[in-house]
Amino acid sequence: MNISTCHEYLFILFCVFIRKISMPHIDELRLIARVARMYYEWDMRQSEIANQLDLSQATVSRLLNRSKEEGIIRISVNLPDGVYTELEETLVKKYGLRDAIVVDSLDDDEKLIQRDLGTAAAFYLESAIRPNEIIGISSWSATLLALVDALHPLPKKPGVKVVQILGGVGNPAVAAHASRLTSRMAQLVNGDAVYLPVAGILATEAARDVLMADEVTQQAVRLFDQVTTALVGIGALDPSPLLAQSGNIFSPQELNHLREKNAVGDILVRFFNIHGEPVETGLERRVISMNLDQLSKVNRAVGVAGGLRKYAGILGALRGHWINILVTDHFTAERLAKE
Repeated sequence: MNISTCHEYLFILFCVFIRKISMPHIDELRLIARVARMYYEWDMRQSEIANQLDLSQATVSRLLNRSKEEGIIRISVNLPDGVYTELEETLVKKYGLRDAIVVDSLDDDEKLIQRDLGTAAAFYLESAIRPNEIIGISSWSATLLALVDALHPLPKKPGVKVVQILGGVGNPAVAAHASRLTSRMAQLVNGDAVYLPVAGILATEAARDVLMADEVTQQAVRLFDQVTTALVGIGALDPSPLLAQSGNIFSPQELNHLREKNAVGDILVRFFNIHGEPVETGLERRVISMNLDQLSKVNRAVGVAGGLRKYAGILGALRGHWINILVTDHFTAERLAKE
């Protein structure tokens, strides 16, 4: 045998040896497959498998992991219709969110999706509330009213409070809306209601300062920095019909001034541009509400909004990181994912 042939022979032996030590023995594969079938197809617990096959539970766990590594088990998730998990994950990564909830909707119409958004947000809230939770809720939002209407009564947990984070006094014909949001939610979550019984927008900065100094106002305002879950709508520059009826809006001239400053939307009547940057015109000094900096520090700042009219406002809110959880419709979510 010449040297070249010898080298070739040794190389073949080496390859066979490497293959033998890198590939599991057929008997081991058979055991792995059997354990995998017992666990995944027969719904047996790991302890039951270990007992039947006379193995340790640690060995069963190791063999189940090997079943994935060897390609014996391949796990896939089949999403049901109306569930948008991948789209939600895209929004979470793209905008640095804590969570996103994308709701199925039949139409891209704001009024039609309000109930669906409210129902989804209510389901989320029911599982999120913890003892000593301080829930901040905005006034004058039809979507948040739908949330409260969909909320189920929850078992009592100690220390829960619900506080208004936007002034709720306005046109007497619709003022009951704001108090209903706070009182009804407090009742449903078995918590104490803390009202903010002042107008959301005052005529002058001086009037705002007077009301801000009032002790009744301060009872709510002092809780703003302690809010653990905030529920807010996201508004377009043009106010919704409910907000317009409340009287808690700026005049047409003031709204035009906001447009000139490139405002696209608001949260808690705090306006920002398409990049999420606050728009300061002096008008914000007449508002009584939680400010955007306070909102951005809340553990769960939940924005509930959808529809084409509000799209620019939602995008600005996400870019500004004013909220960290978004509940929206799939039409809006798909637009946001493409930005």
